Amino acid sequence: MPEFDEYGNLPPGVHFCEWEEFVQRFGTTVKRLNLIDGLKLAMTQLKAAGCWTIYIDGSFVTLETKPNDFDACYDQDAVDMAYLKVNAPILFDRHNRNAQKAKYRGEIFPSDEPVGNYGDNSFDFFQTDRDQNKKGIIAIDLMRWKP
Repeated sequence: MPEFDEYGNLPPGVHFCEWEEFVQRFGTTVKRLNLIDGLKLAMTQLKAAGCWTIYIDGSFVTLETKPNDFDACYDQDAVDMAYLKVNAPILFDRHNRNAQKAKYRGEIFPSDEPVGNYGDNSFDFFQTDRDQNKKGIIAIDLMRWKP
């Protein structure tokens, strides 16, 4: 995994890593480990539904020392949405962001979902910071990941 740039972000691009590497790099405080527990629950449910890849973004994958949550999106190509609706209804209902934050400690969207009025989907939106600088995101291969 690359070092952070001068803005405190990962350099532009999608940076695949193993779960253990992710936890070691970003699980540096009790608060961050708590957020990682919520992410792990979401990843477990997405994997069970057939998801191949999850992308993690937000202040969680920056130099921010006290992130409030994480943002993530997932490829839904192979996801059994009927399974999610029954077995992970809060994850399925991506419009109930407060419920997602309460259960998973972050927000999770399909990667091809449009973001507000920005004109980008989640996957593209996550790769630009608030100042419109390009930045990197983390990707985890859920097919290889073992919860």
